[in-house]
Amino acid sequence: MLPLAEGVPAEHSPERALRWATEKYASRGAQPAVLGAVLQLGRCFDLLNEAITAILAESYRGLVEEYVAKGTSLPENRGPDRKRRNLDCSIINECLDRLRLRGIEYDTVWGAFLEGDPVYPGAGFSRETHLQVAVRHPSCILGVFRPNLPS
Repeated sequence: MLPLAEGVPAEHSPERALRWATEKYASRGAQPAVLGAVLQLGRCFDLLNEAITAILAESYRGLVEEYVAKGTSLPENRGPDRKRRNLDCSIINECLDRLRLRGIEYDTVWGAFLEGDPVYPGAGFSRETHLQVAVRHPSCILGVFRPNLPS
């Protein structure tokens, strides 16, 4: 099973994915690239579903108790707009691990991420808002392709 990790691609936004890869890796001398994928979501841990976010909130409370008992601090979301989602990844992975121990297995994780400046003053939309899918079982990947990107 693959853990949720940073760098999960943005759905329907290859330009955004390329910009993210460039910001993250170009300074390291890497050549950024974007791949598209055709996915079968299977059983999806849908972060847009209120029942799922309620389970996630429970997991957060349990994890806080564990960290307090150990005398350590929870990971934090960091960086501009808190895009480095260390806390979110930890909570989601911990939640999915606990569910798996109860026999409840998820193939994918899906969520919306509101990032960036407002599109216009007073807007409820942000410039970098995107959907992300994390594939936890490689069998959900039906195929890959190179998306058409502007030169």
